[in-house]
Amino acid sequence: MASRPALPAALAALMLAAPLAAPLSAQAPDAFLPMTTPVTLTEGENQTRAGELVFRGGVEIAPDKADIGGVSGLTWHDGALFAVTDDGRWMEFEISEVAGRLVDVAGVRLGPLLDDKGKMLGAKQRGDAEALTRLESGEWLVAFEQEHRIWRYADLEGPATGSETRAATLTAGAEANGGLETLAAFPGGLLACGEWVDAARPNCLRITDSGAAPFHLAAPAGIAEAGGVPTDAECASDGTCYVLFRSYNPSEGNRAGLVALAPDNTAQTLGVLAPPLKLDNFEGLALREEGARRFLYVISDDNFRNCEVKPGAGCQRTLLYKFAIGDDPAPSADAPVAAVPPRPETGRPGKRPFPEAASVNVVLTTELGDITIALETERAPVTAKNFLRYVDEKRFDGTVFYRAMRLDREPAPNGLLQGGTRWEAKRILPGIPHEPTSQTGLTHTHGAVSMAMGAPGTANGDFSIMIEDQTGLNADPSASDPVWKNGYAVFGYVIGGMDVVAKIHATPVDPDKGEGWMKGEMLAKPVTIITVRRAPAP
Repeated sequence: MASRPALPAALAALMLAAPLAAPLSAQAPDAFLPMTTPVTLTEGENQTRAGELVFRGGVEIAPDKADIGGVSGLTWHDGALFAVTDDGRWMEFEISEVAGRLVDVAGVRLGPLLDDKGKMLGAKQRGDAEALTRLESGEWLVAFEQEHRIWRYADLEGPATGSETRAATLTAGAEANGGLETLAAFPGGLLACGEWVDAARPNCLRITDSGAAPFHLAAPAGIAEAGGVPTDAECASDGTCYVLFRSYNPSEGNRAGLVALAPDNTAQTLGVLAPPLKLDNFEGLALREEGARRFLYVISDDNFRNCEVKPGAGCQRTLLYKFAIGDDPAPSADAPVAAVPPRPETGRPGKRPFPEAASVNVVLTTELGDITIALETERAPVTAKNFLRYVDEKRFDGTVFYRAMRLDREPAPNGLLQGGTRWEAKRILPGIPHEPTSQTGLTHTHGAVSMAMGAPGTANGDFSIMIEDQTGLNADPSASDPVWKNGYAVFGYVIGGMDVVAKIHATPVDPDKGEGWMKGEMLAKPVTIITVRRAPAP
């Protein structure tokens, strides 16, 4: 089945092979799964390099039911990306990465920025948030245009708690739409830049306890001639700040440039992105530090003229890209994620949400040990009955666990293990009616067993076992796309042998096996399922 433009990125890639299932989960209880599409910087290439910038994946985020868009500032904190928007909102993006590569936005939380009285900011004139940073104290700073100011927040979900006034000289006399676009905290101070480049008028300030020192930050060659201006920044623990420049002109479109700014304000160009690369109006920049490795995320502002909603001339998109800086030692896009040794907690059994409901236990005897699954014959009767037919007709005997999807997120290991008939013609039975989790009440929590499928009604003899919660696979009745509206069908839970599941999941994978986004997820030596039988009655 071909990918669809409005599917989340990971699923859009994985749906290319019908029996494989793997959209990613929104872990936060109030998060929702946005509609995304995988994109590359260069058509058909996953590994584009521009100067010191190495492309590490990207997605296009659809406006969705929450009107996602207008993103103008970005920062990395506590394993997630936080942003502010032109219409006075904050957003939190939970991202999913495989093999060090950005593959999806797995969850979004959002809400209104509030004033000091706890009231919403309302009109764009008051709510035009353009930059966001987090201080060592844990406070957040948000810079606004139109009414030029910087407000403090103890919590982005709470009221403003004060102001930061030391950058006021930079915006004195500035036009309403030409104020602070760049705000970043470094150890002991702040970097603030306005949206202009004029040697006669300093566009940046370094603010420390000793005062605010203005300086001129020029656009790098390659974007300067296109009118590039600073639009966001984020600073590293050693005081190096990374500054994003963007430009636009009708004849060419968008460009973007990234520079590294040393504590003495010496600037080094990391790379310039120009057509024909896939670009848009990049206004947000976040830095992620992992030891000596550094990654930059950039996001574009669609100005609420998203091409999905308002196609035609002048339409824009919300693009989120990841870049590594320099000769990053991370695995290539085609290499597998290294196996994380199972923790004792990984071997805990799954929890049935309705333990009193009728069920039938089956035992999968594998070459690495036994796995016991409670089939939800009462809650998911059609799917459980289908699985039992495969068991009773011995269609699973001699099949294998063949795929380990390993997600780069905590708690680790994390992902799913897939096995079954693998579309072997002599084994598979016709597809079965779909039983969505919204109907059964079951959920893709740790240890859940779910049918793989290409579309609702096509599931047969392939199944996946969840390692940690993957609740993004659940049905979402409010979704417009039929795949997400129906989700995937949970029909059982591993009640014994999750340690065996984890052991199989951690076995070596072959970096050359698999296709597309699944390359590097296939077990080098599939683990044989010797027999599957009904468990003896207690």
